Amino acid sequence: MEEDVINLKISCQSLRERALLEFLYSTGCRIGEVAKINTEDLNWENCSVIVNGKGSKQREVYFTTECKVWLKKYVAKRDDACKALFVTTMKPARRMAIPTLRWELKRLAKRGKIDANVYPHRFRHTFACQLLDNGAPLDFIQGMLGHEKASTTQLYAQLRGERRRELYRRFF
Repeated sequence: MEEDVINLKISCQSLRERALLEFLYSTGCRIGEVAKINTEDLNWENCSVIVNGKGSKQREVYFTTECKVWLKKYVAKRDDACKALFVTTMKPARRMAIPTLRWELKRLAKRGKIDANVYPHRFRHTFACQLLDNGAPLDFIQGMLGHEKASTTQLYAQLRGERRRELYRRFF
């Protein structure tokens, strides 16, 4: 997915596309959580935001400095009064709905000639796998994803490629 993400970044033609891509990639948020975020919810200093997850549960998620840069560029360029983080380009600007956010990613993937199926939850899965591959504890990943049960997080924890080889060499 890393190569696909690079190609997706290259295929972005607007600040909104790049900000959305960076946000999904660096936070692991569900698409429904992203759709509910308002610009005032962002904590620029900590590169974080409180999201409203499943079951009305709130959690703090973090975003990278790169994501912060693109979000700030996107928000600064907007000339609307809509409080939503991601808004439509048509006037008056409105909060982007979940299907519109999904469509935006599909359009990006088509433009970037990505063969793999690109959808919002794939970014969440990639986020979890990258944390795991970098040695993050499962309970930390569970908290970052907002999973109530550890068993849900374990679905993401199927070891892949290089990390699997590294652990094999280490323990055998």
